[in-house]
Amino acid sequence: MFDFLDSGQYDLLGAFWVTTQLAIYSAIGSLVWGTVLAGMRVGPVPLMRAFGTGYVNVMRNTPLTVVIVACSLALNQTLGFTLGAERSEDIGFRMAVLGLAAYTGTFVCEALRSGINTVPVGQAEAARALGLSFFQVLTLIVLPQAFRSVVAPLANVLIALTKNTTVAAAIGVAEAALLMREMIENEADALLAVFAVFAFGFVVLTLPTGLLLGWVSKRVAVKR
Repeated sequence: MFDFLDSGQYDLLGAFWVTTQLAIYSAIGSLVWGTVLAGMRVGPVPLMRAFGTGYVNVMRNTPLTVVIVACSLALNQTLGFTLGAERSEDIGFRMAVLGLAAYTGTFVCEALRSGINTVPVGQAEAARALGLSFFQVLTLIVLPQAFRSVVAPLANVLIALTKNTTVAAAIGVAEAALLMREMIENEADALLAVFAVFAFGFVVLTLPTGLLLGWVSKRVAVKR
């Protein structure tokens, strides 16, 4: 039933390694971008708040496939952006990371904003009374507590991001979903086995992440 795994025709580990890299780089990018967006949404400048709100609402309601394809077509093929890559495979990979980070960052932003709302207002007011700027209050007082409050929601976002990497196949990135499509075409007599292999692969990627971050969430939770 699983004879196709012994043929050496398919680089299963290589495909899941690309998926893992997509998830890691996109997670880092979305965490940074989501934190910036959260700062904009709670900031004192009306223009920045309007941009953050508009970006989050528009991007969250746009299908991820559209975002990633737009990055490839608009940024790369139309405007010529390559993000420092030369080979087409590397360009596609980096465009996928950009699209995933731009999309997932909105969910990170909303998770962080909910964590910011759990920080008592008196702490921020006390920090401002001591002469700290908004940026200092946000980075030294508010965000450290907010991150501790939202480890579990951020874990869910990371798990969703790992599964969303399959959309990168739409622009030809050689990750797990693209290989699965090829195997479905070539191994029509073993469809259930193909699905089982890839389902197991994604469980291996996501289950330990959820368990680890769930444990971290309990360890670092802020007790009110």
